[in-house]
Amino acid sequence: MNKPESTPPAHFLRQIVQADLQSGKHTKIVTRFPPEPNGYLHIGHAKSICLNFGLAQEFGGECHLRFDDTNPAKEEQEYIDAIKQDVEWLGFQWSGDVRYASDYFDQLHAWAIELIKAGKAYVCDLTPEQAREYRGNLTEAGKNSPFRDRSVEENLDLFARMTAGEFPDGAKALRAKIDMAAPNMNLRDPILYRIRHAHHHQTGDKWCIYPSYDFTHGQSDAIEEISHSICTLEFEDHRPLYEWFLDNLPVPAKPRQYEFARLNLNYTVTSKRKLKQLVDEGHVDGWDDPRMSTLSAFRRRGYTPASIREFCERIGVTRSDAVVDMGMLEFCIRDDLDNNAPRAMCVLRPLKVTITNYPEGQVENLTLPRHPKQDMGERTLPFSRELYIDQDDYMVDPPKGYKRLVPGGEVRLRGSYVIRADEAITDAEGNIVELLCSYDPDTLGKNPEGRKVKGVIHWVPGAESVECEVRLYDRLFTAANPDKGEEGGTFLDNINPDSLVVLKGCRAEPSLATATSDERFQFEREGYFCADSKDSRPGNLVFNRTVTLRDSWGQ
Repeated sequence: MNKPESTPPAHFLRQIVQADLQSGKHTKIVTRFPPEPNGYLHIGHAKSICLNFGLAQEFGGECHLRFDDTNPAKEEQEYIDAIKQDVEWLGFQWSGDVRYASDYFDQLHAWAIELIKAGKAYVCDLTPEQAREYRGNLTEAGKNSPFRDRSVEENLDLFARMTAGEFPDGAKALRAKIDMAAPNMNLRDPILYRIRHAHHHQTGDKWCIYPSYDFTHGQSDAIEEISHSICTLEFEDHRPLYEWFLDNLPVPAKPRQYEFARLNLNYTVTSKRKLKQLVDEGHVDGWDDPRMSTLSAFRRRGYTPASIREFCERIGVTRSDAVVDMGMLEFCIRDDLDNNAPRAMCVLRPLKVTITNYPEGQVENLTLPRHPKQDMGERTLPFSRELYIDQDDYMVDPPKGYKRLVPGGEVRLRGSYVIRADEAITDAEGNIVELLCSYDPDTLGKNPEGRKVKGVIHWVPGAESVECEVRLYDRLFTAANPDKGEEGGTFLDNINPDSLVVLKGCRAEPSLATATSDERFQFEREGYFCADSKDSRPGNLVFNRTVTLRDSWGQ
């Protein structure tokens, strides 16, 4: 049975939205999710997606998907397509068409001219290095740029020439004229426009100057009449600047910015720069490598949208920074798949078994449930003289508590008969290559007479099983805080050398022959798996381990 839906916890943003609607401050909630298309979304973005889309959904409002595409040098259509896919995969749909900050470039440019005319913006010739020097620091006030007192006419002329492409990259910038002694450094004459001779994926070569994030964001919210502009805490210090622009421009609405603590997950990195470094330097196989923290990687690994949404709901929404344990995310996917993933058997390290007293040529079709508790139907397993078990399920000198096959010992094959290990055949190096066993024909579905068999092991038929490759994925980093590398080192020092183990020649039960990437399975006694979305196809099955059956990291 699926769990009944619980009432969402009343976090502070949910309370704010509810109060604003009840008081009549807003008649409709409008939120937005504004990613930069300069990389793939990661697990931290999932919290923002669930929050913005979830609040709009819960209160009958709308949520916009708006790409903050103000830096064309780092943006690609590939990232735009991936982000749209991730949002839809998580189960959300944006209101109206996809929006772009670049849709508003004409309006932003016009507003920049208004600020110049009002004496509130000027063209500055300081180099980036000089601008940093003039800016001061947290304990020292900045000093005015020598170009701060240019006349309105000169600033309008220079800005027009910047727009026309007369100057090279970095030669000039348009800055707001606020207060170089402001305690909040974001108010120390921030940049509105930079010169960048770069082709833009949406506007082509129309522009060679591009607005800054701070100048773009609040005005884009205002144009779209966003009611609640929800950001992570690092933008709290930017809020006075957000409000300064809204107060000094004839915007159609005045959104309010709210901040919440971002999602920090241990054993991962979520910096786009570091994720890109992992990809570019070949430490992983692309942005969707199942060891990455990107949503496309979690999807390829077999995580479900429901498990990600449940995780985001469980961790809550606060204003206090904290690190969430990876074990909670793994719990959410285990809980989901335990209830919803059909069972199957796959032998990762096959050992051939011959049932010597089973009639040659005889095949018995056994039926096993696809799930022990849910009604998911049945699957068929052919049973005959030859089959495979896992190499670890037979030991000559087993440890204490071992309940599998030993010389002369018995074990039950899952959903089948009790067999006894009679003889082990070895190769020239002494490796066991085959077991000769006998079966008790009176033990199908019942216990043997006069003796107790404790162990149950998984198996697959010999001739009818399908060969496959199995990829055992684990956490990409061995350290809970990967950024703390060895002295003088980097996060790369903490890469887990065992984060991927590839097993070839595995044997899967026949029902898995047609497995697709949107199906998940519990391989009995091994973990939860799905077919790889890139490399798996009929005749070349590749399975990715989503998560182990139990949390081995917490021990």
